Amino acid sequence: MAATCMVVAIVSCMKTATNDQAGGKANIHVHLTDAPGLFDEVNIDIKEVQVKLTADDSDTGWQSINLVRPGVYNLLDFRNGADTLLGSLSVPAGPVNQLRLVLGSNNSVVVEGISFPLQTPSAEQSGLKLLINTTLSAGIDYHFTMDFDAARSIVQTGNGRFLLKPVIRIFTEATTGAIRGSVDPAASKAWVYAIANQADTITSSPADTLTGGFLLEGIPAGALYKVAIHATAGVYKDTTLLNVAVSNGVTANLGKITLH
Repeated sequence: MAATCMVVAIVSCMKTATNDQAGGKANIHVHLTDAPGLFDEVNIDIKEVQVKLTADDSDTGWQSINLVRPGVYNLLDFRNGADTLLGSLSVPAGPVNQLRLVLGSNNSVVVEGISFPLQTPSAEQSGLKLLINTTLSAGIDYHFTMDFDAARSIVQTGNGRFLLKPVIRIFTEATTGAIRGSVDPAASKAWVYAIANQADTITSSPADTLTGGFLLEGIPAGALYKVAIHATAGVYKDTTLLNVAVSNGVTANLGKITLH
């Protein structure tokens, strides 16, 4: 699966969505990993991670990620492809502009067994803003990985002090797809099922009783699904759609499905 990447304050790559963005929510998961540096430990005090849900340049629209554990993380625990989940949040589908990493004051680096404090004035005061400029699709799980480059982020001054000037790349990866559509008539009060391997129900949802709309979320890509519609009201006949393809980061739109 393809991943898009962004380098903080240098360049950003926009992920373009081609599917319907109206309504629904997407799930954001934020991870932390490290590009190795020549230190014994690099301890970063993560106080908060926020996401900006508006595309403007104002300082509004920020929402906090639900952190698994705020506090100190040794970046060197997450080298060579290892990472840790910092937190997750369900947000409305649509554009997201930035992530913001807010650090506490308990940051340090250990060199040859000696611990030195890391001075981080800007990140402590207002948070480090990470450009992402991504459009989220309803029903999709997105994983944002902050790749913290320890070697480039720590600067030793002439008087033996160490400064933390974070250099972070952001990778974003969509790991599920979704299926949407509408059942006509809505009065059929239909249930909709996504079925893999002929009999394995992956997820299901009732169609909206007013509009007939439905969204099946968090569906693994790489398989052809059978979408079964079961009417629970009236004398409408059930129907089944075969070979519905699901791709990561895409909401397959089945359009209007008419029951007779």
